[in-house]
Amino acid sequence: MHKRDPERAPARGALRTGALAAAALLAGTGLPAPAAADQAPELVVEDGRTQPVFDYAEAIYQEVDIPTEADSDRDGEPDTVRLRLMRPKETEEGLRVATVLEPSPYWAGTHEADMYEVDLDDDGAGTVPRGERGAGSAAAMAAAVDGEADGSGDGPATMPNYYDNYFLPRGYAVAQLDSLGSGDSTGCPTSGGENETQGVTAAVDWLNGRVAGHTPDGEEVTADDWSTGDVAMTGISYNGTLPVAAASSGVEGLRTIVPQGAISSWYDYYRAGGGVVAPGGYQGEDADVLAEVVYTRADDQVCRPVIDEVTEGQDRESGDFNRFWAERDYRRSAGDFTASVFLAHGLNDWNVKTDQALRLWEELGEHGVERRLWLHQGGHSDPMNLRIDAWLDRLHGWFDHELYGIDSGAADGPAVDIERNDLVWDTQGSWPAKGTRTVELRPTPGGGDGEGGLTADRPRRGAVEGFTDSGRTVTADELVASPDEGSDGALVYRTAELTEDVRVNGVPQVTVRASMDGASPYLTAVLVDYGTDTRATGRVEYDTETEVCYGEGVPEDPGCTYPAMHVTEEGPYKIVTRGWLDARNRDSQWRQRPVVGGKDYTFSWELQAQDYVFKKGHRIGIALISTDHDYTQRYPSGTEVELDTRGTVVELPVSTGRAALRE
Repeated sequence: MHKRDPERAPARGALRTGALAAAALLAGTGLPAPAAADQAPELVVEDGRTQPVFDYAEAIYQEVDIPTEADSDRDGEPDTVRLRLMRPKETEEGLRVATVLEPSPYWAGTHEADMYEVDLDDDGAGTVPRGERGAGSAAAMAAAVDGEADGSGDGPATMPNYYDNYFLPRGYAVAQLDSLGSGDSTGCPTSGGENETQGVTAAVDWLNGRVAGHTPDGEEVTADDWSTGDVAMTGISYNGTLPVAAASSGVEGLRTIVPQGAISSWYDYYRAGGGVVAPGGYQGEDADVLAEVVYTRADDQVCRPVIDEVTEGQDRESGDFNRFWAERDYRRSAGDFTASVFLAHGLNDWNVKTDQALRLWEELGEHGVERRLWLHQGGHSDPMNLRIDAWLDRLHGWFDHELYGIDSGAADGPAVDIERNDLVWDTQGSWPAKGTRTVELRPTPGGGDGEGGLTADRPRRGAVEGFTDSGRTVTADELVASPDEGSDGALVYRTAELTEDVRVNGVPQVTVRASMDGASPYLTAVLVDYGTDTRATGRVEYDTETEVCYGEGVPEDPGCTYPAMHVTEEGPYKIVTRGWLDARNRDSQWRQRPVVGGKDYTFSWELQAQDYVFKKGHRIGIALISTDHDYTQRYPSGTEVELDTRGTVVELPVSTGRAALRE
């Protein structure tokens, strides 16, 4: 069941919608029949869905500055957030509507900022001068943001993305919000700090009449005459992270969130296992770099002390978990969620990695929060263009159900939609799949010369095998690409050819008995699918010859897009997932303990959650390396790692094909 405060009423929009265009349409809504007299305009519902009966071109457009509970720029005044909103003109005639809100730090664009140098000197302090400039991971998302809303007063106005074109004609207000420190908001960006949560919840407060806002000219304005108070938040990347933050506060009126490729723990975005680990493709970025990138408010000096505090709090020198990161861990507040959650994530997303969604999914389940999951084979990308009709129908039904109480069927049926790595969609009732069990695999000697095996049996003999860290100049892909030839920089162990498909879904884990001697503190485990095949890369390309129009529009924004297709490549292997440990944090992410060179320790760490089918005839491989060139900091090469195969175990969560691993 969806966890709600028992004192709260059902979704108010369902009670205030009133009559439909014809009494016959009421049968599937559960709404009372209308009075026959003159009455306010109403939603039209057919076949369990709100219908597009409101004119997009005539929409009302507003800009509102809303006070927050934060004063993060320390000027003695409450920080304010700028809300830009479109709503059907019928809201001026008594129609009451729910709101779909996308908050973002990107609406005003981004700045470039200096990235950290990741090729460290012997001291490994992580405080060497910064290297190249760039917009960091924000660039990928900001590039998709088509500027600010355009227009004022009565329509037409336009907004980026598809929510306005699709949902406004169906009886929703659609809004975008500048997060604190960006665009027309005040306050300061803090990369997920409490003030940013307060910024987005302020919009929910305004839509519920708990706080008054003002126009940019200073005129007081409320939403009392048209807002039901019921709010959905959605977005991709940072735009999806802010809804997670808002939901973690339990703010009243936030009915559902739809985070797509979103962060649920900022520590897990910039760290792993006690070590500094970059978001994929953005080596050298950290929380302070991102804060600088999205710091686009007019006053570009007032937040300098605040960003300096982000630098101090993130503690890049150690990589340890601390109070700074605990404040930015929304999963620890899963018990406070009163909004339902519809998660979407790419299984090939190495920017915002899969743990961000799937760890949150597990926490929500433990606290009884209503949830749905949509996993696709894309990377850090919009799920809509990959499956336009299905996505819009699912999202439409979800919002209708959660915000208007309509029996849309969205709460029925399987909870999980998943695109498997053969690019075929399927559904299931839970994730991981029912019947998933852990299979333990153990290495057999020969990991450095192409002979290393991986078996469910306890090997009759063991060996101490070693490698020399070369990740400063050699990528993980290069280290695992030729397992038959062996490598001085990795140990690779493989199963025999599989006699049937094996589905791994969940969180793999490795335990190794090993010693280390050298500059690098990192241990990296890489799970590999060996076998020639055509596989999704995580990239997409757009079919620009096929335009799909999904909603209402105006000439400047016609409500059309292009379908996306997965980019695939044929190759002899694919890295399926990976995981990292700072060996000094072998006992705790909170604190380090020195590693004595040449001394044996037992190290255990988890890889990123994944759902992947290893095909019959392929081989499952696990590679152990130290520095992961594309993700970890790069200490001087030469660290010696020696592994005792008898103390090493690979744990795989397997739902189908376990027998193939026992042969």
